[in-house]
Order: sequence, then C-alpha cells, then structure tokens
Amino acid sequence: MHMGFHVAVAGASGYAGGEVLRLLADHPQVTIGALTAHSSAGTLLGQHQPHIRSLADRMLVETTAENLAGHDVVILALPHGASGAIAAQLPEETLVIDLGADHRLESAADWIEYYGSEHAGTWTYGMPELLVEKHNPAAKQRTNLANTRRIAVPGCNVTAVTLAMAPGINAGIASATDLGAVLAVGYSGAGKSLKTHLLAAEAIGSAAPYAVGGTHRHIPEIGQNLRHAGADDFSLSFTPVLVPMSRGILATVTAQLPEDAAAPTTEQLHEIWTQAYAGEQFVQVLPNGVWPTTASVTGANTALVQVAWDAKARRIVAIAAIDNLVKGTAGAAVQSMNIALGLNEHLGLTVQGVAP
Repeated sequence: MHMGFHVAVAGASGYAGGEVLRLLADHPQVTIGALTAHSSAGTLLGQHQPHIRSLADRMLVETTAENLAGHDVVILALPHGASGAIAAQLPEETLVIDLGADHRLESAADWIEYYGSEHAGTWTYGMPELLVEKHNPAAKQRTNLANTRRIAVPGCNVTAVTLAMAPGINAGIASATDLGAVLAVGYSGAGKSLKTHLLAAEAIGSAAPYAVGGTHRHIPEIGQNLRHAGADDFSLSFTPVLVPMSRGILATVTAQLPEDAAAPTTEQLHEIWTQAYAGEQFVQVLPNGVWPTTASVTGANTALVQVAWDAKARRIVAIAAIDNLVKGTAGAAVQSMNIALGLNEHLGLTVQGVAP
C-alpha cells in the first residue's frame, strides 16, 4: 500500500491523463485518489486505459472541485481553456499541475493572439532543465519549481525545440532570430478525440504537415523559453509533421551564428551542449556523431540531444528526441511535482526506453 502524497487526476481517460497514471502507479511516494472525467464519468478506468492494470477497476467521477478537493496534488489533464476555472476553486496549499496550455504563457497578448480567449494567468513553468540566465548554464528552472504550488507543464513540441537549441542561445553562439524547426510528431500528440484525419487509414503510410506558416500555438512559448535562456530577439519558422507513430517527437532545429561570430567546429558545439546539461539525468547529449531516435526514448523521461556545425550552410543543427507523452507531458509533470514536494526528482521516472 502506497503512503505519502494523495494525488488526484482530472481527465484520466485521455492520453495525457493515462500517461500520468502509468507513471504515478509505480511512484513510491504517491497514493492515487480521485480519477475524474467529463463524458466518461461513471465508467471504469479499464475501459479507457486497459494497459494500466493496477487501476483498471477504479471508477471515473465527474470533474468538479468537490471531487478534486482534499488531495495534496491535483493534476489537470483537461482540454485547453478548462483548467483555470477548476484551479481557481482549489485551495492555495494544494499543488496543482496543469498539463494544458492555460497557464504556460507569460504574455496575455500572446495568449489572446494564439488562443483567442481570456488569459488565465501565469504559473511556474514545469521544465526543470530550462536555462534561465545568459552565459550561466548552471542556472535552471528547478529553483523556481521548489517554491511553488501552481505548475504549468510545457507543450511537448516546445520541450523538444527548447532543449535542442537553448544551450547555443545561452552561450551566445546561436542567434535566436531566423531559427528553423521541423518536427516529426507522433499522433498521440493530437489527443484522443475522433477526427477523420487522425484515423489509422489516413495516417499509416503518410506524413502530414499541420499549423504551417507560423500559426502553431507553441511558437510564443518557445520564444518565451529562449528569451529566458538569453535571447534578445526571436523569430522561428516552425513546421510540425505528423508521422505514422503513436509516440515521439524528433525536432531538427537550425540556427545562424550571431553577427561577426567565428565559425565553431562540431566538437566545440558538442562541448557547449554537454556543459549545459552536465549532471542532468533526463537530458542527455549523445556521444559526438551519434544521432537521437524516437525509439530510444519511447516510454522514458529522457530527451536525447545532438548538435553539429553545417559549414556549407553556416548553420548550427541541433536535434532532440523525446516521448511526447513522457518528457513532453506526463514525465515533466511528475518530475516537477517531485521537486515542488521536496522529493527526489527522479522518483517514478525512468531513463530506459522501450525498443524495438
């Protein structure tokens, strides 16, 4: 029987909610309390998450503040726009972790431009490894997470792009203007609702771009992160592409040098990136010349990163692989939760992937 902290999960029937439960079910300091849902309330969790055997007979209840009250931690895996109202009804001392976008952005203007509704406010950003002080790779976001009761988990694409290029921005070797990012993204990132273009018959054997031409909602969040890492200006061409896999993101990010900067070698870049993530268990720079794959991180809370200098194009090329549901969402939530609760950051999380 688990003792420790009581955790409720709202939106337990969806992909993100299910992934949080998969991780929490094996967390040594957690007891899982209320599991809530909207249209699935009144059904058993096993109907929606048949892979989570230890919780299969748990009943889903309505997502209300009453059902979520009385827990040490409440994790909200709700559609965008639904978290603010629920969170406002929960006690200040409850640790509330939002997997949705509602509380990620610091700029209300950015929120209104990209999401088109009222901004719900800004919570502490749940990326422990985020670089937050120019030319100081030791300064990370986990210091802020240790002193908060409200955490906004990053977007999954945001995590991949940020972790790929933040070291170069922080060191002043990469310019944050004219960035390019193309991402291969697994279909679970689109959520569980039934839509024609997400059916297997449409997806298998096809690569499908979406949110092309600067419209993707993760762009302002990436800019926010890179400014914290030390960028003065920011512009990004961002193109996500759905590819036929359930999980994973492979982000290829390119950057120019700042004006008048001398061309680096790949070895010099590799050393800068390695120093930025020195001692990080969940963000690992691979040996020089070894490139990340999504298979290597499936089911794991790891981001695998690599960097090279393209001398002909005069661009830095950085690649990051993450599991969008783990390091991209639920793993980041559990990692941030551990920090906020004063626990070992690594509890309930693994660096071992599932392959082939």
